[in-house]
Amino acid sequence: MRADTFQANNHGHTRSRCCLRRPPKPNLGQRFHLQAHQPPSGATLAFRFLHTADWQIGKPFANIAGDSGAELRSQRIKTVESIAQVAIGRAVDAVLVAGDAFDSNEVSDRTIMRTIEALASYNGSWIFLPGNHDAALAHSVWTRMQAMDLPSNIIIADKPEPISLWNDRAIVLPAPLRRRRESLDQTEWFDGASSPDGAARIGLAHGSVANRLPGSADSSNEIPEDRARRADLSYLALGDWHGALNIAPRTWYSGAPEPDRHKANDSGSIFVVDIESHRAPERVEALNVGRYCWVRIDAELVDGTCNGALQALAQLSGEHRSCVVSLNLTGAVSLAERRRLEAELRKWEARLHHLEIDDTGLIDEPTPDDLDALDNSGFVRLAVERLRAKASDASDPDSGTARMALRMMYLDHFAKSA
Repeated sequence: MRADTFQANNHGHTRSRCCLRRPPKPNLGQRFHLQAHQPPSGATLAFRFLHTADWQIGKPFANIAGDSGAELRSQRIKTVESIAQVAIGRAVDAVLVAGDAFDSNEVSDRTIMRTIEALASYNGSWIFLPGNHDAALAHSVWTRMQAMDLPSNIIIADKPEPISLWNDRAIVLPAPLRRRRESLDQTEWFDGASSPDGAARIGLAHGSVANRLPGSADSSNEIPEDRARRADLSYLALGDWHGALNIAPRTWYSGAPEPDRHKANDSGSIFVVDIESHRAPERVEALNVGRYCWVRIDAELVDGTCNGALQALAQLSGEHRSCVVSLNLTGAVSLAERRRLEAELRKWEARLHHLEIDDTGLIDEPTPDDLDALDNSGFVRLAVERLRAKASDASDPDSGTARMALRMMYLDHFAKSA
């Protein structure tokens, strides 16, 4: 599932790196991307693993109140259960979690235990790397987790030490974060790490690849863009960037398996990675496991009606209950259209999982018909005309207040006559 951006106006609709049709419910066998390389017919793959990151279990979703926020929190555990099922179905050797499995080191013991329970169906190796949200501090979510009598297949990679559990077919080189922001490159030790002849060398790290991510990305915990080459890695599994991305040769961000923000990146997936031999091209398959679709709609209302916003919402697919929508409204509408818009948005609030509306850029422009609906004679009409004059004068510091007063009068008038 994708965190989409949508731009709309009354003249049409323009999509920006998005697809507003609702993706299907998780199909654990669905293929979204497969790198071109294929192994020779009959070849046995040396090592297969899942690459995932940024679960951020325990994320509070403080801006989404009530049941909607609670359901988003609980879905993160359910998505982990889906990841375990993929691991079983694809017969992988290990699941590598490249940091930020938890949203913070302060998550509750109950949340930790529910996460452990969600892992139980897959009895292969779970390798957890501490990230910046759940750094390996002296007292952390990981020290608490270790005190819970963990199953032996759950491995917390909180030390920069090689992990080799697969009969010399592969070695995992972790770069745990021991504080939220590390000033030194934690992957440097990969270069000198020895490994068995022919074993796949897999780096596991959490941070920003230098010179590759967009300028707005957090540059803390920097990782050299050529680390995979310098350390002779078969694959570098990364976390921190929430979208699926092949950022450099043999260097991949899996993205967050459950979207959690209105951002145009390819979140909602996990990777099934096959390494045929140490220096063979990696094969990466992205599987969609996310439940919720986060969509941003920018609607500019340019003809005095609210049609642009309603048409944009209508582009959402039928599974509205899984849509978390941020609606940004700009432009101008009549009071009658504003009343219609608010009534329609109340219906959409009931249909969607969550609807967040920013209408600070939407201006009321009363029409003569709007004003006639309030009163066309006497004291009320005089007050309306004065408010209209203030509302239409952009230089008047009280113009916004006047527009608000007119809208309240208009809505109150129809409420009383209903």
